[in-house]
Amino acid sequence: MPYVINWQLLAPMLSVFVGGVAGVLVETLVPRERRHGAQRLIAYGAIVAGFATAAVNASAGLLGPAAAGSVMVDLPSYSSWLILLFFGILTLLLFGERTLYAGGTAFAPQAAATPGSADEREAIEKRVEQTELYPLTLFALTGMMLFASADDLLIMFVALEIFSLPLYVMCAMARRRRLLSQEASMKYFLLGALSSAIFVFGIALVYAFAGSFDLGGDVDGQSATPGLASAIALRPDGSPVLLAGLVMIGVGLLFKVGAVPFAAWVPDVYGGAPSPITAFMAVCTKVAAMVGLARVFFVAFGGLRWDWQPMMAAVAVASMVIGSLLAIVQTDMKRMLAYSSITHAGFLLVAVAGAFQPGGSQLSSLGAVLFYLIAYGGATMGAFAVLTTVRNRSGEANSMTSWAGLGRRSPVTAGLFTYFLLSFAGLPLTAGFIAKWAVFSTAWRGGYLWLVVVAVLASLLAAAFYIRVVVTLYFTTDSGDAEVGRAGWGTKAVLAVSCGLTVVLAVVPGWLLTFSAQAGEFLR
Repeated sequence: MPYVINWQLLAPMLSVFVGGVAGVLVETLVPRERRHGAQRLIAYGAIVAGFATAAVNASAGLLGPAAAGSVMVDLPSYSSWLILLFFGILTLLLFGERTLYAGGTAFAPQAAATPGSADEREAIEKRVEQTELYPLTLFALTGMMLFASADDLLIMFVALEIFSLPLYVMCAMARRRRLLSQEASMKYFLLGALSSAIFVFGIALVYAFAGSFDLGGDVDGQSATPGLASAIALRPDGSPVLLAGLVMIGVGLLFKVGAVPFAAWVPDVYGGAPSPITAFMAVCTKVAAMVGLARVFFVAFGGLRWDWQPMMAAVAVASMVIGSLLAIVQTDMKRMLAYSSITHAGFLLVAVAGAFQPGGSQLSSLGAVLFYLIAYGGATMGAFAVLTTVRNRSGEANSMTSWAGLGRRSPVTAGLFTYFLLSFAGLPLTAGFIAKWAVFSTAWRGGYLWLVVVAVLASLLAAAFYIRVVVTLYFTTDSGDAEVGRAGWGTKAVLAVSCGLTVVLAVVPGWLLTFSAQAGEFLR
């Protein structure tokens, strides 16, 4: 039978991709002084169109394979797309911030210029702007959407590169601390290339075992061509080649998740990249990577769950414990949030290790992951938005000593940041408390009681470094040099939406838990 491309199912992703292409044309054809407005209009329009199309398709129950069976558009796909596009809009609002930067932006006028050179000074004087950020962001979102819905290992690798390459470039665009930003970009690129190579090697080994790149059993949605899951079902005992491929694919995916021991890049990259880019990576990359990882291991390697569950549990424990211990000793806010993201990657992997897939209306491991990603994303976007507003003479005040006593000088800003930290810690009356309950309960039902006990203890350890920041804000006699700058409407909107989302999911989480339960099973 002929291969079929279902354009209606792919419409949300194509909307974002077309917006990126249009942004490239704007860079080529539109005069420089008009590009910023045109780029923002195209980017917002593309994301809103993609979000609306995904919502309409999901509500209409349009599900099934697309793009010759290499993309599976199911409820987890729609959920991840909606999450990515929602936080993508918030990212664009942070990109557009100008008030904090005296009419400029957080990004270097020319990323390729040598820091401190005459070319860079000339670009600053002429107020040159990096409007290329908008199409780069749209291409990154396209890759993330494709990665979360890929039903073929080769397409998954292509998607991985599509969203990674723009991030490598954007990490080097910080206006201040240019050398640190470029160093972060280079480290991310080199380690990302290594993880991609390991991922491809794993794909080759898996293909040698199964003779197929397809995760499930259908290539085109009509014929019953055996895929990876079918091949494993025929040989449930596996083989050394298959297990080696499984481990290598897992390494490549866990690198993007930012889990120990594959998270060495996270603190340096988060610290060196511009804060809006860091927020984008911290939320959207983790969403795409976690859903993609769950799809590969639940769909393709579901027959080998007894082999990979202990591995996931070990990585989860290492991420929770090591991330928390290293976060405690940090004196830089961005690096502290970086180690916090490693810790949260461990909490997410607790649900994956449990692999609880009951069917029906019960919350599955995947459903818990989706809920956690939304709760984590809201608090993370809000925390980085606060970070951009707290400033001293040199720009963003990332040193923790600069934040000392901020609760007395700017109680509203400090209160917002405190609430986001308490959500990270998983305290009651925050979205983080419900999210941790969700992942812990699914791991418990999946038979991993000991892992839940470790995760609860790790939560107490993680709370220590969040409380340490709260003490610095309110109970330190010293007074830091940081003040809260006057933010524009975009940053204020991000703060309001993030705080509102964190409160709503804490007070009335039932509607999203119900949706997550319904979207908690992959089509095969």
